[in-house]
Amino acid sequence: MAGTATGGRTAIGLDVGGTKIAAAVVDERGTILKELTEPTPAESTAEAVTAVLQRLIEQLRTAHDDVVAIGVGAAGIVRWPEGVMLWAPNNAYRDWPVRAQLEEFSGLPVRVDNDANVAALAEARLGEPYPNMVLITVGTGIGGGLVFDDRIYRGPTGMGAELGHIILNPDGPRCGCGNHGCFEAYASGTALGRMAREAAEDDPDGLIARLGRENGGVTGHTVLQAVEQGDETAKVLFGRLGRWLGVGIASLANIFEVEAVVVGGGLVETGDLLLGPARIAAREYAYAPTARGIAPIVPASFGGAAGMIGAALLAMDDS
Repeated sequence: MAGTATGGRTAIGLDVGGTKIAAAVVDERGTILKELTEPTPAESTAEAVTAVLQRLIEQLRTAHDDVVAIGVGAAGIVRWPEGVMLWAPNNAYRDWPVRAQLEEFSGLPVRVDNDANVAALAEARLGEPYPNMVLITVGTGIGGGLVFDDRIYRGPTGMGAELGHIILNPDGPRCGCGNHGCFEAYASGTALGRMAREAAEDDPDGLIARLGRENGGVTGHTVLQAVEQGDETAKVLFGRLGRWLGVGIASLANIFEVEAVVVGGGLVETGDLLLGPARIAAREYAYAPTARGIAPIVPASFGGAAGMIGAALLAMDDS
């Protein structure tokens, strides 16, 4: 969602990822008025990332000097409401006082939250909308956010809703977090890559194995390439991935009463190839579906912009 018309107040939304940092001026309707991106510094320390954030804030405020607040969504564990990034899986920052540093730098109120939380806020408010929903992001890992009564659920100190690490099978494959059988270990891009390597070993003359040799290795992207060429094995792998996605969604829907499960992330671009089997499995494992109903599973509305938009909305909420 981008444009030039403004919907009242504006804020800066910053989305700090493992490979890039995206920043935008956003109005209350979620319209992106100006957007900038920079690569995440290779060392991704607190000092290096702070320097990039400060530079982006300066550039955006030069173009829009009327912003009222700054919001940050960052991958990792955030202590709320202090806005301290305690730890991140793919970045080197640890115990990083983002909020305090950016408030001192900018003189504006700053709010900091997990990137999936702020993406969920954008989807809940400006998507369908769904005031009570769960967001699952399917990328390299599994991210997630919960919104109840139009507010992010984050637990007393911001460390709740680690949805990618509910345990589906304690005897399952090892997850990047160190546990075994996490949702992320079964239904992420990393899981798809693992299944693809197993398929390539089983059929070294198959398309997945051949593409892997051409590209220097078999990854989840190899399966996407094979699907585009009509490969049946690749379709089966997506079906398996989608089924595990549905199992995890059913587990979450059985715990929480939500109006929808919104699925985002790069793999959702495959559409029903992933979401079709997910919907079937979610219905199969739903608790008392005739009494409770089945929450619809829908693709996300904002794609990669959700983090920036949600961070800005969060900042405006509290300013």
